[in-house]
Amino acid sequence: MTATDGGALEPRKTFLGHPRGLVVLFFTEMWERFSYYGMRALLVLYLTQHFLFSSGEAQGIYAAYAALVFLMPVIGGIIADRYLGSRKAVIIGAVLLVMGHFTMAFEGTGGRESLTIGDTTYQIQVEGRDQNRKMFAVNGDERVHIAITPEGVSTVAAATAAPSDFPAFTATGGYTLETERDQKLGEPVLFLALALIIVGVGFLKANISTVVGALYEENDPRRDGGFTIFYVGINLGSFLATAACSYLGFNYGWAYGFGLAGIGMLFGLLTFVLGQSWLEGRGAPPVPVEGRSILGVPLVPFFWIAGLVAVIPTWLLMQRHEIIETGLPWIAGVIFASVVGYTVFRLKGAERSRMLVAQLLIFFSVLFWALFEQAGSSLTLFADQSTQMPDWFNAGYTQMFNPGVIIIGGPILAALWVWLGKRNLEPSTPVKFSFGLVFVGLGFLVLTWAAANQANEAFRVPLLFLFLTYVFHTIGELCLSPVGLSMITKLSVARVVGMMMGIWFLSSSVAHIVAGLIAKATATDTVAGVVTSPALALQTYGSIFGTIGWTGVGVGVFLLLISPLLKKGMAGVH
Repeated sequence: MTATDGGALEPRKTFLGHPRGLVVLFFTEMWERFSYYGMRALLVLYLTQHFLFSSGEAQGIYAAYAALVFLMPVIGGIIADRYLGSRKAVIIGAVLLVMGHFTMAFEGTGGRESLTIGDTTYQIQVEGRDQNRKMFAVNGDERVHIAITPEGVSTVAAATAAPSDFPAFTATGGYTLETERDQKLGEPVLFLALALIIVGVGFLKANISTVVGALYEENDPRRDGGFTIFYVGINLGSFLATAACSYLGFNYGWAYGFGLAGIGMLFGLLTFVLGQSWLEGRGAPPVPVEGRSILGVPLVPFFWIAGLVAVIPTWLLMQRHEIIETGLPWIAGVIFASVVGYTVFRLKGAERSRMLVAQLLIFFSVLFWALFEQAGSSLTLFADQSTQMPDWFNAGYTQMFNPGVIIIGGPILAALWVWLGKRNLEPSTPVKFSFGLVFVGLGFLVLTWAAANQANEAFRVPLLFLFLTYVFHTIGELCLSPVGLSMITKLSVARVVGMMMGIWFLSSSVAHIVAGLIAKATATDTVAGVVTSPALALQTYGSIFGTIGWTGVGVGVFLLLISPLLKKGMAGVH
């Protein structure tokens, strides 16, 4: 007996008790996440240090990029469901991702900053990419180690300094700074790379999970275990990537870090293509593609072309990311209001109450992800600007904390839920959501306390406190994230479950826009990627983190208080 495109046959061969196709999907996703998180660990630092975007601008670009990364899978999922099937969509996405990550390795000339004092203009050069980087003013053969603070520009004494005409101190107002970026080639290529990655993730992200589900029959007891193994692959890829790509990016150059991310995605593509036979027909098109066409173009080539064409408007949007930041929340608000209206006026009884609970929990999830996703923006810059780290450690490495804690703590928490469930003590979904919000808030309060009480003379807090923040955030993630999609499928009316999945991804997309607004509020002035006032930077982080921390805790406690009401509205669904 063999699997066919339309069939749902039990795989004949297994590996460690699971369909052997899970091995293919595990390593495909591991390498895909390797590429994504490897690039994410470097992106905001790359934008501020290489292209010399301000911290606020860099965090806006990151927010728009992340928002589209979570929005595109809605479209990619529809294409797979109606036309291509999950397998073919994953291959298109993987190819676009390989192209995008390798394109990121093109640095161009980045940004250049010049300092003018009197009639003399100096080019500012920065050596290094970690916290010990040094700033120099260069004019011909003259090269002077300098520091720029809110008070002005001063030279940094060196035992072997050559004689120089550079003034020992120039007060603010006595000099001008000018930034010039590589807008003809470097920036357009950067945004092209991000656009390729965004569209590629759109084709791949939701659909590879669909293939995992297709390996199992509907009531197969191995299904949850299979997704758990798959989830480990995600975090293993993330952990390895942030270590390896950060090491290369900081020590040898940005291109090496991004290039390694591209190699990782290439391995993922090859794994998926060469492992097709192990999938035994799962994830096939809903209807055979042979003979089908759109606008006279055969179906599969049409979507290859459409994927490439979609890169163009995405590329243009990324260059005007403020359009995404302004427009997406309004669009999402209208869509969400329409869904609430449909629920109130078209549904009745238990269906209506369950759908309203699902929508309310989606609303709360936006706040959680807006806080949690500071990891790729403000927390990365906090690591660089306001955290005291060993010489061998860099800001990119801090992105290892989250996946590392998941790999170790995920199975422990999962076992705890099972243990509590057997005793009818497992918290309901609303209670788990409330735990998630409280823990993500507590994580920021740790940094607020550390900023006020534990900073050294350089206005940096010990790395331990940032690690503890990630521990709290990860516990919160494990409380909320695994039950999110499950909650949608359980509470949604069957005929609109696909639409509700789209709302879930849309809410995550909006959360990244909100995350960007929060991250921008933490930004302080930099010159050549170096913060000019470490004291002000730490104070600003402490203030904003305190505000959002107490907000997370407060909203989490509120959700906990109303959870009995929400549980009642779930009409028997746990």
